[in-house]
Amino acid sequence: MQHEHTSTPDSLTESTFRARARLDLLQELPDDCLREPSRGKITSPSEFDLNPDQLAEWTEQPVPRPAAVLVPIVARHELTVLLTQRTEDLPSHPGQIAFPGGKMEAGDDGPIATALRETQEEIGLEARFVEPVGYLDAYVTGTGFRIFPVVAVVREGFHLSPDAREVDDVFEVPLAFLMDTQNHQTHERTWRGGLSRFHAMPFQDRYIWGVTAGIMKNMHQRLFAK
Repeated sequence: MQHEHTSTPDSLTESTFRARARLDLLQELPDDCLREPSRGKITSPSEFDLNPDQLAEWTEQPVPRPAAVLVPIVARHELTVLLTQRTEDLPSHPGQIAFPGGKMEAGDDGPIATALRETQEEIGLEARFVEPVGYLDAYVTGTGFRIFPVVAVVREGFHLSPDAREVDDVFEVPLAFLMDTQNHQTHERTWRGGLSRFHAMPFQDRYIWGVTAGIMKNMHQRLFAK
């Protein structure tokens, strides 16, 4: 296990968060540049950043399928990030902590539409409470997806109704905790007969890791490491 020790962001209020987002640190349009086919390299954040030895095998696979997630920043006195705990009987990523979201469908008008649709379907958060403010970098997964993270400010007053087939729990984590590099860790596990490294940000009894932690790492790099 490795910890990072660099900077801690200033007090995170809605006004300071919006101010940083307006500094062109969030993208106005999704980044669709994933890899250079001639070189077989991924040009956006991915699970291979910590596992470059696995990249050669991945480049032999089909082009990743597009997906989108909502990164919901709840505008409370202390900003929080809304996360879900997936049910244990799902066929993929059972029991893991995730952002609401899913695969882009033909009828979706871009990643924002996908993120809003999936969020309402999964946890019942209505789009009228959600204000998209920009994109993080597209994130490539080892399971064959390119994920477009849509950052949004969520107004208080919403009521949630999680889909029990997909979501076991919905909870909030202080944004300041996730943006504090003292809470950023690198863990390891055995995967496909080898050692795989991944980002992790454990919070109380919640184990935030993998893609979810990787996306939050990218948010820190965009908003607070410049």
